[in-house]
Amino acid sequence: MTTFDTAFQVLAVDQDDPRVAPLLAELAHEYSSRYGGTFEAMHEDLRGYPRERFAPPHGALLLVLEHGEPVAGGAFQRYDERTAELKRIWTHSAHRRRGLARRVVAELEREAAARGYERVYLTTGPRQPEAKALYLVAGYTPLFDVTADPETIGPLAFEKVLQ
Repeated sequence: MTTFDTAFQVLAVDQDDPRVAPLLAELAHEYSSRYGGTFEAMHEDLRGYPRERFAPPHGALLLVLEHGEPVAGGAFQRYDERTAELKRIWTHSAHRRRGLARRVVAELEREAAARGYERVYLTTGPRQPEAKALYLVAGYTPLFDVTADPETIGPLAFEKVLQ
């Protein structure tokens, strides 16, 4: 557990932890509203993802709790021997614009580096400009033409070397 402010705690949790439910539900809503499909199908897909992918020793699922309630989170899984892949970066809809996503990304990077990863990789959808902006400000290198229309690219890939 990490504390980055007296009101916040960062916990490594299992995907089946009940505190992960808001993360999965809000991500399912975001993805289905931006890319189509039903909430139910997207939610089932997220819940059905193999939990081992986000578990030690190769992965992690972190939640940021404020006064005991989940307000942000994210995960990583092994991409290759030296690379962690970030997934499920989330900030609760009632807690956006507070810098929590950036803190989640920093915590995931710290945890990945502690597990021996040298690099982080991720993709985000072309209809998520706030995610694209987050990764650029967090020092990620875009692996695509940032001047192109994101809709013509597909998933937007980024990488970052861990220090």
